[in-house]
Amino acid sequence: MAMAQLGVAYQRGGSSLSSGFDCSGLTSYVYKKADITLPRTARDQYAFTERVAKANLKPGDLLFFKIRSRKIDHVAIYVGDNTFIHAPKPGERVTYAKLNDAYWRKHYVGAGRVPGSRQVDVAENNR
Repeated sequence: MAMAQLGVAYQRGGSSLSSGFDCSGLTSYVYKKADITLPRTARDQYAFTERVAKANLKPGDLLFFKIRSRKIDHVAIYVGDNTFIHAPKPGERVTYAKLNDAYWRKHYVGAGRVPGSRQVDVAENNR
């Protein structure tokens, strides 16, 4: 499901294919397609999820970062093999990144798993 959103434009506050996505809009959209409702902001999604050690990551887990502030302000979806998908910033599109890249290691806060739910099939190719 997440991979089907590759190439969709970034849009601050966006949470749909037609408007584009910001980071938490993308995660909310993907989970909503699996009938799971997430809080809307990256910070609230962090609070909502159960912590997962980096060594125990599974596809569909959410990854959280502090990029522009001292608070969590970015979220991505882990897809496996140290790779995640996210809506990066204005002027860019939904894309892949590597968790072990220096930039992402520096800003990484932690990972979370949605409590009591099955993991989202990130490879499913439906929009």
